[in-house]
Amino acid sequence: MTYQSTARTSERARAERLTHRFTELFGHAPHGVWRAPGRVNLIGEHTDYNDGFVLPFAIDRAAMVAVRLKSASEATASTADLASTYAPDGGNYSRATFTVSELAPGSVDGWGAYPAGVVYVLIGLDGAEVPGFELLVDSTVPVGAGLSSSHAVEVATIVALNDLLGLGLSHPDLARLTQRAENEFVGAPTGIMDQSASLMGRAGGALFLDCRTLESEIVPLPLAEHGLSVLVIDSKVAHSHADGGYAARRASCERAATALGITSLRDLSTADDAAPATFSAARIVPGSAPNTAADAAPVTGPVPGAPPITGTPKTDVPELDPLDVLDVLDDETARRVRHVLSENARVLETVQRLRQGDLSGVGELMTASHVSLRDDYEVSCLELDLAVDAALNAGAIGARMTGGGFGGSAIALVHESQLDQVRDAVLKTFADHELQTPDTFTVLPADGAQRITFAGPGCQENVRRSGTR
Repeated sequence: MTYQSTARTSERARAERLTHRFTELFGHAPHGVWRAPGRVNLIGEHTDYNDGFVLPFAIDRAAMVAVRLKSASEATASTADLASTYAPDGGNYSRATFTVSELAPGSVDGWGAYPAGVVYVLIGLDGAEVPGFELLVDSTVPVGAGLSSSHAVEVATIVALNDLLGLGLSHPDLARLTQRAENEFVGAPTGIMDQSASLMGRAGGALFLDCRTLESEIVPLPLAEHGLSVLVIDSKVAHSHADGGYAARRASCERAATALGITSLRDLSTADDAAPATFSAARIVPGSAPNTAADAAPVTGPVPGAPPITGTPKTDVPELDPLDVLDVLDDETARRVRHVLSENARVLETVQRLRQGDLSGVGELMTASHVSLRDDYEVSCLELDLAVDAALNAGAIGARMTGGGFGGSAIALVHESQLDQVRDAVLKTFADHELQTPDTFTVLPADGAQRITFAGPGCQENVRRSGTR
């Protein structure tokens, strides 16, 4: 039995258990069950909200939601009743509720804000009428670990409602709406990478995404063929995109773009948007690989329904030399910009290395990314730096923090034969520094969001895979 068939069997069994729990909790069966995975970002951090390039992959840990739409005849027809198996304060479930017509930013807090934010943006669409509903969520994505647990809940919710309401929204539609839910309702100034990975990921590959156009392609990530694993090291330092540090970094980039008279830092590139500015990453971050990605061949394996990344010529953009630009900015802003420029270059170089089967080269670029995030973007922390250093010293071929930073997780690219020694080295390092013991586990590239079961309303079993219209 292949990994994918095993995964499908496991997901169906999990969906059956969730359906049983939903029925016990609400007194009737759901109309269906949907799943949406978390993600690991292989490389391309803090580039998404700068219209740049990213290379995440959906992981084999996911949020799963069971949903039933309410009928107009029910007494609470306009109320959403939510429950989650994540109950940090004790008990079997945590609960949330809201009235659909009364939603406004700040009106729902805690985990319930994520499904509520999705509903908030959907009711603003022309012709979309969202009734009350019941929802039970269960997630295997660690909360606060930087693996997009909140986006997994949002994406699972929006693909469920897309199916149930027959909205016919595409992957890019769903990604932009989920980003709006985060930005406008939750109050987190996130980019569009996380939800895109959750929606469009594919088993065995990473998602090469142009965050300006949402053009995307699947790049093969042949871990097993090279005897490699991606080890996640959850530092247990919780992070939140709604906190001030993330917003401050985004604001700094936006101020830099305004000062330079450009729309975004993406405009600090050559005439071909698919290539970074013609500078060497080695001149930007000590120890990083030189940028040769401008010569990269087109990436194979397009996502169904998405055109290949070919680059979009820019118009009315000032001719700016990226290296000269850094000299006219204050030191802190220059370092923020330098990270974005060099990180875009590293993403494109990583795609090229993957095409060449050079996984060692990918590891070097991952490590260079961490150096840039630590020193130029300043979003790392002691625990993440210790995790990266310990992993590298124990034999990992590359390691970096992943996610927004200020906590969360690091990832290491490790030979399977060295997993135990890398894991042990990380645990020892944390113990030596009297820090909380991190969680460590491996992840695999997995398929993006999809419907697991569907029984209504009206038992429309012919509804197609979520979000692929």
